[in-house]
Amino acid sequence: MLHENEIPADEAVVRSLLRAQRPEWATLSMSPAGAGTDNTMYRLGDDLLVRVPRTADKARALHKERTWLPRLGKLLTCRIPEPVHAGAPAAGFPIPWSVYRWIDGAEPGPTTVQDWKSFGTDLATFVRELHSIDLMGVARAGELSWYRGGSLTACDEWIRSCFEDCRTNIAAELDVESLERLWHAAIGLPEPSRPHVWLHGDLRPANLLVADGRLQAVIDFGGLSVGSPTAEHAPVWDLPYQAREAYWNAVDLDDHSWTHARAWAIAVGISGISYYWNTWPAFVAECRARLETILTDAATR
Repeated sequence: MLHENEIPADEAVVRSLLRAQRPEWATLSMSPAGAGTDNTMYRLGDDLLVRVPRTADKARALHKERTWLPRLGKLLTCRIPEPVHAGAPAAGFPIPWSVYRWIDGAEPGPTTVQDWKSFGTDLATFVRELHSIDLMGVARAGELSWYRGGSLTACDEWIRSCFEDCRTNIAAELDVESLERLWHAAIGLPEPSRPHVWLHGDLRPANLLVADGRLQAVIDFGGLSVGSPTAEHAPVWDLPYQAREAYWNAVDLDDHSWTHARAWAIAVGISGISYYWNTWPAFVAECRARLETILTDAATR
């Protein structure tokens, strides 16, 4: 369990939900399809994916996905999730859940991507397309106001406490002081003045699918929001240098915006180590790898 008040949902729970709400799917084959910080997933038959949120708070994202993904999907070249059923709370699982079309693909990595330069360009193309979509009358408010896409300064007190945790837990293995200097350098700058755009919010490799080495789909829009675009670029430090360089060239941001993007990458990595230190070693390792890459880049750029 990763969170307080987490609601467990194994295959038996999912079967009971399907029997009650979509009996025509209840006898389909089912297999685990991964788990993230917000959801646990099960493949259902050949064509469906069940997503069950870990907590009531995480379940709130399902409403905005059902509202906005069908509209955004029509305007994007890259495939994104397609909701097909809004699962209702039930006695065995008292929060909403959801079913989507299955999308074939694999996470990007050394065995699935051969041309990282092309992959970085593909990701930049997706970001440019998403950021160019009209806001359709919405603004940064309510469920579309996730912290990423807001102000770095507003996160400073929280991130300072995460730095303190990391000094206690990992300072001997990670240059926390240098990362904190990079963080302070960014929050000392004015916020970028670019207009608000649609944001995916969490373009880490686990939320990207590839086929034949190219970007096939972008999944998990739980962080969908409207806001400043600089936070969107933070996960590029999770990718190999060739992909980062191609992405940087394609999005063509100024140094000020890149400094803010790097600060968001630091914030997500430092807070991830702090929050998941005792519960998810693999995610802590992912955060550490991102932060080490940031330090290497900062020393060479």
